[in-house]
Amino acid sequence: MTASRRLSFWGWGYEDRFPDAETRAQLGAQLHALLGLEGAPPTVREPPTLADVRLPDPRVAVPAALAGFCTAAREDRVRHTYGRSYRDLVRGFLGDFSPAPDLVAYPEDEAQIQALLRWAAEARVAVIPRGGGTSVVGGVEADLDEESAGAYAGVVCLDLRALDRVLEVDRRSLSARIQAGATGPAIDQQLAAHDLTLRHFPQSYEFATLGGYIATRSGGHFATVYTHIDEFVQSLRTVTPQGVMESRRLPGSGAGPSPDRLVIGSEGVFGVITEAWMRVRQRPRWRSSASVMFTGYDAAVEAARALAQSGLHPANCRLLDRREAMINGVAPGDAHVLILGFESADHPTDAWMERALERALACGGRCPEGPRHRDARASAEKPGSAGAAGAWRQAFFDGPYLQTALVSLGLIVDTFETACTWDRFPALHKAVVSNVRAAIQRVTGRKGLLTCRFTHVYPDGPAPYFTFIAPNQDGPEAALERWAELKRVASDTLLEHGATITHHHAV
Repeated sequence: MTASRRLSFWGWGYEDRFPDAETRAQLGAQLHALLGLEGAPPTVREPPTLADVRLPDPRVAVPAALAGFCTAAREDRVRHTYGRSYRDLVRGFLGDFSPAPDLVAYPEDEAQIQALLRWAAEARVAVIPRGGGTSVVGGVEADLDEESAGAYAGVVCLDLRALDRVLEVDRRSLSARIQAGATGPAIDQQLAAHDLTLRHFPQSYEFATLGGYIATRSGGHFATVYTHIDEFVQSLRTVTPQGVMESRRLPGSGAGPSPDRLVIGSEGVFGVITEAWMRVRQRPRWRSSASVMFTGYDAAVEAARALAQSGLHPANCRLLDRREAMINGVAPGDAHVLILGFESADHPTDAWMERALERALACGGRCPEGPRHRDARASAEKPGSAGAAGAWRQAFFDGPYLQTALVSLGLIVDTFETACTWDRFPALHKAVVSNVRAAIQRVTGRKGLLTCRFTHVYPDGPAPYFTFIAPNQDGPEAALERWAELKRVASDTLLEHGATITHHHAV
């Protein structure tokens, strides 16, 4: 939190980004028309205040030695209850914070973390590490089932926000030692003094932290090659109740299983990530972007596959189906759009874009706006000059704010993502579209909206990302049960067709 802006305690991002009732009513009417629904548009409901929140009393207290950086204050517990999944947003909107942690800890160094972990192990208290709290899969919630509830006396949320510094930069090796509580903007702001950048931009970039990136194997903006945070991790430092586990700084090693692979994606079960040496990059000087339109979806998919297997390695290679393109203001709804981008700190990228467009146009695409090339030293990008790629970039970061607004209208809106091989994608896509649309009709009695985009592409397959919006006239309470059924259908369909349950959201 900053002095001038407050984060929402129940919704995504900053409180001042939540639209007023009139704006939300207009949004509801637009979606009502988009879905082709009859009758009255969704009812606008107001979010709760902190005074409306319901949460249980704390069950445990820390010893005096830990009291200096731990608290059981009501607001702290509320703000550390949920992540930002649809289920989290709805429960927060209803004022239900029953899974709140008993305590929140704000350690300032590793010694305090280790002291807390040792006490927690002895006192049978579960510890949940937390960075930005942007998990969309329940990764930061104290969700104790009957079996685990009996094993723990309470829960403490370990907030790492104080560990937010870039401690050391090795420019010769293009590496930086960074604390786990640093957010994406904080990392890049500190690296900018060295003309370096991490260049990892998940949708949660503004609020998520390095430790969260690593613990969940997050996916960033690179559509090819450097798709996950794994590619950037050089070594890790992790605190456990038994001591500190630290791996060596190496560009690569064949000496047995990688210790980093044990921690990356572990979601905190093996310890608390406190810092990491990360591979960083020179800030790109040259950029090229283009948007290719396709009338047929199969042709657009073939173009994405051709580029993924071309060896050109575009930084951006995102395919939006026509509904996704329309909702995000990229195209009017009559075309599927392939957004391409190249960037380099070493050389102009014109030739790479030229060849990429040759491949895309050969698949039946058209590029009415032509490519855009920019040299950061020659000129700054003018507002509104980035075309469809710029519209998509803005919509990408605004998406979670839109979801929060739709929750206040009682609508069901969520995403699920996966990855599969190219040979399996046609059948997977067909099954997802058929099954999820049918499920929406079955559980709501009305049709909904389902869109698809490729977030990342590999030589052997794409990473499809689906968004669904379903009508719901019966309020947020009924929405949760219907949402659970839609997620079940979607998840079962992915697994039945040989796809992964997640590509980058974690489990």
